[in-house]
Amino acid sequence: MTTGIDAVDGRLLALLHDEPRLSVLELARRAGVARGTAQARLDRLLSRGVVRSFGPEVDPAELGYPVLAFTTLEINQSAVGELVAHLGAIPEVLEVHTITGPGDLLCRIVAHSNDHLQDVIATVLAGPSINRASTHIALSTPVALRTAPLVAAAATVPDGA
Repeated sequence: MTTGIDAVDGRLLALLHDEPRLSVLELARRAGVARGTAQARLDRLLSRGVVRSFGPEVDPAELGYPVLAFTTLEINQSAVGELVAHLGAIPEVLEVHTITGPGDLLCRIVAHSNDHLQDVIATVLAGPSINRASTHIALSTPVALRTAPLVAAAATVPDGA
């Protein structure tokens, strides 16, 4: 298994995780590499899709969307493209994943309130080819989405391991 990153990439990513607004020069200084090396590594990580963006991480709850829910959709596969386009047009639908098990799509949804969640789900269900839906409201998030531990682990796995 090749991780695709080494210890230098891991240091750069950890630094950017902690301080996303670091300049390339400061990033290089803190990582102990030349500025050109840091820039080339970042460019490579971006082009390979390891780093997807440098945008701010936004907390939906702080934007007024404190309700988090996950909706599983069982669908007729013939119109999946149309349905995905429909879901992508709903601002409160943050993510859509194809899944295995009881269901075909898993949607991460946010809302202002439970009443608003009901409206959002009604909008979701107005999409084509949905046979059944099941929604679960998250009560808390004891482990939020995180990638820093994964980066650290990937950076320490030797190539070919």
